[in-house]
Amino acid sequence: MKNKSRNFLIAVFAIILSGLPQNSIAQNSNSEEIYPGIEFKMAKVQEPKIPNYAVNIKDFGAVNGGYVLNTKAFADAIDAVSQKGGGKVIIPPGIWLTGPIILKSNLELHAERGALIKFSTDKSLYPLVETSFEGLNTWRCISPIYGKNLENVAFTGSGVWDGSGEVWRQVKKAKLTESQWKKFVASGGVVNKTQTSWYPSEVFMNASEGADQNVRLDLKTKEDFEKIHDFLRPVLVSIQNSKRVLFDGPVFQNSPAWNIHPLMIEDLIVRNVTVRNPWFSQNGDGLDVESCKNVIVENSSFDVGDDAICIKSGKDKDGRDRGVPCENIIIRNNIVYHGHGGVTVGSEMSGGVKNMHVSNCSFMGTDVGLRFKSNRGRGGVVENIFISDVYMTDIPSQAISFNLYYGGKSIAETLEEGGTPVENKMIPVDEKTPQFKNISMKNITIAGAQQAVFLQGLPEMNLENISISNLLAKADKGVTIIDAKGIKISDAKFDIKESTVFDIYNVKNSFLKNVEINSTSPKAVTINGAASENIDLTSSNLSKKTFIGEKVSKKAVKF
Repeated sequence: MKNKSRNFLIAVFAIILSGLPQNSIAQNSNSEEIYPGIEFKMAKVQEPKIPNYAVNIKDFGAVNGGYVLNTKAFADAIDAVSQKGGGKVIIPPGIWLTGPIILKSNLELHAERGALIKFSTDKSLYPLVETSFEGLNTWRCISPIYGKNLENVAFTGSGVWDGSGEVWRQVKKAKLTESQWKKFVASGGVVNKTQTSWYPSEVFMNASEGADQNVRLDLKTKEDFEKIHDFLRPVLVSIQNSKRVLFDGPVFQNSPAWNIHPLMIEDLIVRNVTVRNPWFSQNGDGLDVESCKNVIVENSSFDVGDDAICIKSGKDKDGRDRGVPCENIIIRNNIVYHGHGGVTVGSEMSGGVKNMHVSNCSFMGTDVGLRFKSNRGRGGVVENIFISDVYMTDIPSQAISFNLYYGGKSIAETLEEGGTPVENKMIPVDEKTPQFKNISMKNITIAGAQQAVFLQGLPEMNLENISISNLLAKADKGVTIIDAKGIKISDAKFDIKESTVFDIYNVKNSFLKNVEINSTSPKAVTINGAASENIDLTSSNLSKKTFIGEKVSKKAVKF
């Protein structure tokens, strides 16, 4: 009888559904069903479809050992599967030296456990191509792994892809031990006059002096860039304007510049990967997802020399002209060790970033945990960001950081130079004004940091609607909030060394609710700035611990 009743209900439900308009069913099918817990509608991210055909690079003359250049063997193997409509290229255990690998559609590169693909240090093998780097249209050396206008590309297996970045990068003496520094100097290259940095060559050193964050804006023609070829270090993996790209399993390490750079990809999956760079590697980002749509980054680990997981969409006019946002992004179940930021948005965000979910991530010793950065001149809107269940330990600078005055340096370097300045000058809002709004963070644990939270907007474009709830924070410094509105901090407990826990300046329409602090100072909360208004502290019992500056209206703060 139970089965008959169940079958009857199923039949009734089917009849009801059949009577609904077709689009009614579609409207009720959202990402909550596809990806439980995601706060926005998002289509299912499509995986690459690779034909069931496989070849082995050894069948095309590849020689193990790391002393024979296997560029042709890789190319021939890729051509062989391409001629069959696509398939898998197997890289067996061994050390496989090669020049650039040019990807094709319907291709899976499967590096078996024990396989090490080592890219040649001969820079003449890497010709210049027009590309995007640091969010700008420019010329760079072709990436060791390069593809454009593709469909269905996959990297699988548990082998290692090594970019030989040590011959490409500048290295700062301050980041090395004495013995490491001596080794670099003895290897060749040149040292600058102040003996503070090592460069791979004099060409590199001279070219860097005129660069804006690694890009020479003054050079226009390919011939101009050819003269500084050695300076134009590539990202390790560059895949552009493509669909259905998968990274699942391998190790990517030792990149010349950024490690993995998907640019304008629709349907991108990065899972079960390990991304490694020396902690001293200049611009040694882990994963830079730029102007991509429908993205999952999960179950991976990062230990790098710059931002670990970074979301971008182009820089300044080049980014605004491209006009392609980064949107529909799920980042979950990842671990970050060293890096300038655990999960970062910006600073190249001129095309906008929207609909991003971050959850169940751990940052251990990362310079910054959650990092949002931009600057005047960028433009672009960052909105609808949802972050939860993030656990941070031993953060050297700010655990949560919003900096709209980003100048190209790590926060640790900025702090060493006196910190980010507070600027009162308001300039007109135009298409160059960046905007960060509607960002939610909950269930955040900070077990040790130089500062728990730093929120700084612009006078002309405040940070807007930033909520932080269920926060447990132990740090030297507490919370700084500057030029912001709609800031909501609730159900939070702060264990802070400094007596001032909240430093609030020009903040509007904001509240602290159920906030517990360990400080007994009458200046545990300081509120300054003539623009401060409608700050509600009624539910946190902070009246005897709050100092209100002279320029703040008497009606601005509620206790």
